[in-house]
Amino acid sequence: MTSETTPQSTVPTPHTFQVDLRGLVDLLSHHLYSSPKVYLRELLQNAVDAITARRAEQPDAPARVRLYAEDGRLRVEDSGIGLTEQDVHSLLATIGRSSKRDGGLESARAEFLGQFGIGLLACFVVAAEIRVVSRSARTPDAPPVEWAARDDGSYTVRTLPDGARTEPGTTVYLTARPGSGDWLTEDRVRALARDFGSLLPYDVRVGEEPVTDLPAPWDRRHPSPAARRVALAGHCHELFGFTPLDSIELDLPLVGVRGVAYVLPSAVSPAQRAGHRVHLKGMLLTDRADELLPDWAFFVRCVLDTDSLRPTASRESLYADETLAGVRDALGARVRDWLTGLAAGDPERLAQFLSVHHLGVKSLARHDDGMLRTMLPWLPFETTDGRLSLEEFAQRHPVVHFTRSVEEYRQVAPIASAQGIGVVNGGYTYDSELVERLPSVRPGTAVAELDADTVTAHLDAVDPADELALAGFLSVARATLDPLGCDVSLRSFHPVTVPALHLDDRAARHEQARADAEEQADDLWAGILGSLRGSAPRARLVLNHLNPLIRRISALDPQLTGTAVESLYGQALLMAQRPLRPADSALLNRAFIGLLEWATHDQEEDR
Repeated sequence: MTSETTPQSTVPTPHTFQVDLRGLVDLLSHHLYSSPKVYLRELLQNAVDAITARRAEQPDAPARVRLYAEDGRLRVEDSGIGLTEQDVHSLLATIGRSSKRDGGLESARAEFLGQFGIGLLACFVVAAEIRVVSRSARTPDAPPVEWAARDDGSYTVRTLPDGARTEPGTTVYLTARPGSGDWLTEDRVRALARDFGSLLPYDVRVGEEPVTDLPAPWDRRHPSPAARRVALAGHCHELFGFTPLDSIELDLPLVGVRGVAYVLPSAVSPAQRAGHRVHLKGMLLTDRADELLPDWAFFVRCVLDTDSLRPTASRESLYADETLAGVRDALGARVRDWLTGLAAGDPERLAQFLSVHHLGVKSLARHDDGMLRTMLPWLPFETTDGRLSLEEFAQRHPVVHFTRSVEEYRQVAPIASAQGIGVVNGGYTYDSELVERLPSVRPGTAVAELDADTVTAHLDAVDPADELALAGFLSVARATLDPLGCDVSLRSFHPVTVPALHLDDRAARHEQARADAEEQADDLWAGILGSLRGSAPRARLVLNHLNPLIRRISALDPQLTGTAVESLYGQALLMAQRPLRPADSALLNRAFIGLLEWATHDQEEDR
């Protein structure tokens, strides 16, 4: 009989994560933070949060932050809540632990700027050594304590004599690491402190020079609206480097947002990064918040302060959540209301704005019937009647024709205008979409895309007897252009100076592209492309019977007629600014050489 033993399970032994501080500093400097300059923001943030914590318990406590920079060293003093030795071991020596989550401060956490517990480590991006001397306001009889750490991951903690620090608060000392001394100069510290902390609610100074500049520019009182505009324009020039066309108030009390949007004085690309500046409870969070406004509002630059939007862990951008989406929509509504107000009460300023930024308003009007209806008398479009609004153009023409590309418009505009056909160039960004939506905001308006058949139908037919007399010429012309996928017709139209007009549409171009690809493909692929052959009309060369050149060409020798027709076709393509296919380029070269040979042959015979 054998005995079996059952393996006994063992209780796992818990271990503590070990953190390589040098690796963490590298992570912070190269991946989490965009620049070493954030070290000063983190120092200011810690100081402001410490003061906020103390004032939550002692409302009349002093609120001071002082920064002193000299010889590669920086000292930051605050009158905040301070730390005991136990706090130092618990908070400063534990990565990821934040005092804002600790004890009774949890209920006041929304008042703090930092909530991630990694702020002080950011200083290692520029410092080889950090020393913190602190005295607790919560435990007045506790002695001051010193925490000193180096970028190799080592630190020491010791208590100090009472005389080392008599008042509650904290002093942070930084010693620059090699190559980073420039970040701790007084001029650099002053510039960074002003950039990050100009709207902080406490007394912040570099030496004796104030950093804060309150109230915020948008909260200051002015004797008149004109004086306010001038003051805000000065603020915009100082902050963004341009004088705005106008300023837009951004006030959303329900979500704690207050600020101003400045209208750019020159046109910009919709794809250009917006560069909005967002302050979180007075501290600059980011100057690249391009997600703050809807995409169509690319013609403004914003600066605002908020206490509701959430920062990411690096505190250099905004967390994409429902709150940010709601604020984005609300701020977009403020810009929309400003435009509506200009349309109702200040048409001169609106015209000045649209002359620069009509593209942004068109982008908005694509999805907003109310905005399209409001802007209809103002938005400019290129038409055969000149540069007009759609409202004025629709009043002149019973049918609003439009093209979907600039090339199509240039192809037909001179002829259509001479025939009394009203055409809008829909080839520019958003224009064709807005023209198609015109009936939804202007009931009774007829809109139609202009095609070759419509243009041809408006051209005068030639007398049958005259066309019959030119039957031989037309037969040669059709045979010459048939390999190029182009038909030939004869019409009478103005202006008389145009000998021939090349007409096609998207369907004809697609069919021609398919035919060209089929001709160059192998048997298998040619069979596939052949099965996709459509019944779309082909391109058309319309010859002008009123043009004297056409009459002279029709009387030429048949062999020379073909060369002349090829020249007319090439010239019509160039006038329409159509892209030339290889076959078209070869035709132009052949026709040019043929005409030169004919001209020189006649001269040789004369000699």
